[in-house]
Amino acid sequence: MKHTISVLVENKFGVLARIAGLFSARGYNIASLAVSETLDPDISYMTIVVEAEDEKILEQIKKQLNKLIDVITVTDFTKKEHTERELILVKVNYSSKDKVKLESIFNKYLGKIIQHKGDSAIIEAVGEQAQIKQLLQELSQFGIKELIRTGRVAMAH
Repeated sequence: MKHTISVLVENKFGVLARIAGLFSARGYNIASLAVSETLDPDISYMTIVVEAEDEKILEQIKKQLNKLIDVITVTDFTKKEHTERELILVKVNYSSKDKVKLESIFNKYLGKIIQHKGDSAIIEAVGEQAQIKQLLQELSQFGIKELIRTGRVAMAH
């Protein structure tokens, strides 16, 4: 099962490497990782999506993270109310006759064409993971040439 964890850390050289090392040393797979500065440039916010089969493994991960000196707080969103989003950029085959069809798809999702050149268009979309999955299924009819995903970000209510 995938779990979303946020980690508030001191924004210092090597912190990301130490956290990634903690996961790899114990054989845990990071499914998604997003990191950015907060309003305070000395602090960064990490959203980590990790595969953990049971609560014991998840608890061990959280305990190990809390032991790291640069970690300020660890939040597990598994049982908390929260909002999750992911951003994708998708390059698809495109012709002017596809515009109306694409716009009807975007009426269901938070997406838009941000650039089109020649026979391709770059689409930007934001949503929950299930929405992104459905959007990608619908966009597959146009032929997906390239896909970039940010990974999940999450915030508690």
